[in-house]
Amino acid sequence: MKLEEVNHKTKEAVDYLVQSLESGQSEVLTQYLGAMAKFRNYSFGNIMLIARQKPDATNVAGLRTWNSLGRFVRRGERGIFILAPMVGNKRKKDESAEQNADAKETQPTLYGFRGVYVFDITQTEGKDLPTLTEVQGDVSGYRERLVKFVEVQGVELNYSERIAPAKGLSYGGKITLLSGMQPAEEFSTLTHEIAHEMLHRGDRRTLTTKQVRETEAEAVAFVVCQAVGLETGTASADYIQLWHGDANLLRESLEAVQQTAAVILGGIAPEPAAVAA
Repeated sequence: MKLEEVNHKTKEAVDYLVQSLESGQSEVLTQYLGAMAKFRNYSFGNIMLIARQKPDATNVAGLRTWNSLGRFVRRGERGIFILAPMVGNKRKKDESAEQNADAKETQPTLYGFRGVYVFDITQTEGKDLPTLTEVQGDVSGYRERLVKFVEVQGVELNYSERIAPAKGLSYGGKITLLSGMQPAEEFSTLTHEIAHEMLHRGDRRTLTTKQVRETEAEAVAFVVCQAVGLETGTASADYIQLWHGDANLLRESLEAVQQTAAVILGGIAPEPAAVAA
């Protein structure tokens, strides 16, 4: 599958979002942002494709993967079309390797994409999957890792009562949070402010309005909070009003939101438990 076809498939999904919002169906934006939270390891294009075809999907995998887990796709279920990268090994041009006939040093190379079908867990039946501990309104652990993530970004974090009624402020390398907030509210506010630091301190700041910047930061906070299991309400911001119906700018904005949320989630993910030898 050529790059043009990949872009076309993604554009179709974004166009659907544009049309839905223009017709007053703001819940479609919430579905798309929710998909970002559930499928943060997927590419932006595949997240758009999953959200377009099955908005309620929570856990997708291919037929073989489900079978290996002891689950089987029910007869008559329709697959979700996504794009899988085609990666092959290309021999490195290395003089030392050429001199050694046994040396077969290769590097993975992306050759293109192919269409594949995955299925949501609700389309399968069989063995129960192992359950992971989910956060339900409790940010203990995540809060500490987010604070550490902010420090690693080189951003100074302070607390103050004097910024009320604002809950948080960010200003070029510094974030101030309102003292005394509940942990979940503090987590959401800090995510919003670090999103500003990551998204809106470079060239992007001059290319966006204050309303757009606030909406993007709130969208990042929505995705991250959803991903760690916090109740967040609905994402009601209407991107179409912000981008005046321009689908290309909307896509660019959502892609920036998705990438920023993925970086934050990667930074605050619990470290895997050590496996005994």
